[in-house]
Amino acid sequence: MELTLTTPALLFPAISLLLLAYTNRFLTLATVIRSLHASYTTKPDPFIIQEIASLRYRIRLIRDMQAVGASSFLLCVICMFVLFAGQQRLGEILFGISLILMITSLALSVREIQVSINALNLHLRDLEVRELENCR
Repeated sequence: MELTLTTPALLFPAISLLLLAYTNRFLTLATVIRSLHASYTTKPDPFIIQEIASLRYRIRLIRDMQAVGASSFLLCVICMFVLFAGQQRLGEILFGISLILMITSLALSVREIQVSINALNLHLRDLEVRELENCR
């Protein structure tokens, strides 16, 4: 298969949308953290402390997702430049690395979703426990 200049360009919309989605996740998580901080300063709750480790881990995952995704985007652009300069083999290698970085970014995204679901289940369990206590 011959790699042309347009092949890496096909990834531009996908990578841009992924980075936008990652940024939105980060902003949402930042809002949650600020809200928890405000809640905890007014009324300390041990439940909030349980969430801290999960939130820290999710922040690291999102940071890594963004860094690896941006690196994939950068390599994609460099690949296009190298192909434009006529360096076919180097362009193929860079494009392959770019794809591997994108796969890594998506895998980190899946992991962050799993951690997020676990955090939501923690909230649901807390609501169930409180409901049972209120029924007694």
